Amino acid sequence: MLLLYRIILKIHTSYQDLIKNITIKLAVNRGLKIGKNLFVQGIPNFGSEPYLIEIGDNVTIAEDVSFINHGGDARVTKNIEKYKDGRNFGRIKIGNNTFIGKGTILLPGVQIGNNCIIGSLSTVTHSIPSNSVFGGIPAKFICSIDQYGEKLLANNVIYPRELEKNRSQLDNYIRENLPHTYKPVK
Repeated sequence: MLLLYRIILKIHTSYQDLIKNITIKLAVNRGLKIGKNLFVQGIPNFGSEPYLIEIGDNVTIAEDVSFINHGGDARVTKNIEKYKDGRNFGRIKIGNNTFIGKGTILLPGVQIGNNCIIGSLSTVTHSIPSNSVFGGIPAKFICSIDQYGEKLLANNVIYPRELEKNRSQLDNYIRENLPHTYKPVK
């Protein structure tokens, strides 16, 4: 049973990787600009105008991130004489060394600076300055990247870093040695 599970998982992962790579190549052919070392988890949604999107170097985009670069809501207002010519398009730009969390929605006209973290399930409705961490709906300032880095160091998970070269050994070490401590109730 375990072997069958692994085979199915491998087929599923291979299929998703194929769709992801095709999606990215099609978007690049339609004008998406991407820098070096883009890492995308899952299948991205670059919207219907990928030519309005620019992604910097060393960017990570988690699963289910959506780039919304125009407002489809004009389908309603164009049927009202007074607003028939109203349209909404906007560029989206992501700076270097930035992480966009799972399920995030980026709305038209936003720019995310360098060295930023956008928390999972956020909706980015306005531009975000460099060196900052934002999250929520709508995304709000949480802390600076320096403050976040200090939190990571203060809560550092100690393990032999050489295990990072072998994921199964790292998984086994963490499984056996990570303490059962949890965040306090607020």
